[in-house]
Amino acid sequence: MASKTAAAKDIITLHGSAAIVSEFFCYAANSILYNRAVYPEESFVKVKKYGLPMLLIEDESVKSFMSNLTSQISEWLEAGKLQRVVLVIMSKATGEVLERWNFRIETDNQVVEKGVSREKSDKEIMREIQAIMRQVASSVTYLPCLDETCVFDVLAYTDTDVAVPFTWIESDPKLIANPQMVKLHGFDTKIHKVDTLVSYKNDEWDEEE
Repeated sequence: MASKTAAAKDIITLHGSAAIVSEFFCYAANSILYNRAVYPEESFVKVKKYGLPMLLIEDESVKSFMSNLTSQISEWLEAGKLQRVVLVIMSKATGEVLERWNFRIETDNQVVEKGVSREKSDKEIMREIQAIMRQVASSVTYLPCLDETCVFDVLAYTDTDVAVPFTWIESDPKLIANPQMVKLHGFDTKIHKVDTLVSYKNDEWDEEE
């Protein structure tokens, strides 16, 4: 009986995978906003997640935004329609894009079309997510200091046949000219594979004669 229970925990369904990925993005976004000082330190509360100390913002408007975002991402993931999610950090004064945190998603379409499940242990998935979160937490060591007041936005790249929800608007890609890029770890639920890349404005380009 015990062995059957243990094996059941390794089964990943489409719904379960969508929940894992959307929850991951919520925690990753909060961590980025904290570690890149988009909001002051006192705006966050410490919690434990993925076996790590994590931070969640307490600002009600941002919490509501993140909750709605997580729900929408999960819906798109279950439909197999989401290709990537990008968290963009911009200058509040000028609107210039300073950083793009790019989460590219590959979906096992056989799971979406046929409703089959996959197998992977919860612990293995958590270890992969831990590696990403540790890299986000250490981002101050490899990204330039954001020495101005910043704001953020989230872009979602979906299949072309997806109707835009009324809470979303069409947007330009908010690209950075001549960016520097750092590839981070990824994780794979065996249904959704997430690759992470951060690109940022390289001030050295501006200083060249």
